[in-house]
Amino acid sequence: MANSKLIVVEGPQGAGKTTITDYLRYSIPYTNLYRLCGTADSSPTGKKKAETMYKDLIEYLKKMGNQSINLVFDRTFFTEENYCRLKYKEYSFTDVYEELLADFAKLDFEIYYITLYLEDESLYTQRLKRENKAVPKYAKFEAEKSINQQKVYLEMSDDIEKKYPNIHCLKIENSKDLELTKQELKEKIGF
Repeated sequence: MANSKLIVVEGPQGAGKTTITDYLRYSIPYTNLYRLCGTADSSPTGKKKAETMYKDLIEYLKKMGNQSINLVFDRTFFTEENYCRLKYKEYSFTDVYEELLADFAKLDFEIYYITLYLEDESLYTQRLKRENKAVPKYAKFEAEKSINQQKVYLEMSDDIEKKYPNIHCLKIENSKDLELTKQELKEKIGF
């Protein structure tokens, strides 16, 4: 029986993942936060790198299960699948994704998959200005990309919810007042 929470927060650039994962990390006792960025290799060899990285992550999570330690992730293999579906990468990741997701669903945690989104998609333009935020040289943030990513993340959440009822899929609209979002998370996750 799981005595720890595993919370994965996904969403497009500008949806508020950093703010929300920081909040969860500091609000839920005994919680570690991990920020993943995947692999920058978009060529077919990148698929093998991503596969190795995320299979190793699943093995690590198996070891961490039932340790009374909560884990919060800002992005995981769901992002890789999203980017591949949008053709940002030169390969399909779906076969690996399905295998990872099946293993993920079996982990000995109370599992939450959170999709952050903005109902008012025009807000992405403002949020992606990245004022006072470090931006990697290779990153080009565009509102249109975030909107496309949002659509795919929401579809993925629906698919996960249907296929894996033990995974708590939460869609959190994140353009409202931050305190309201925090309260919603507190109620739905139970901390």
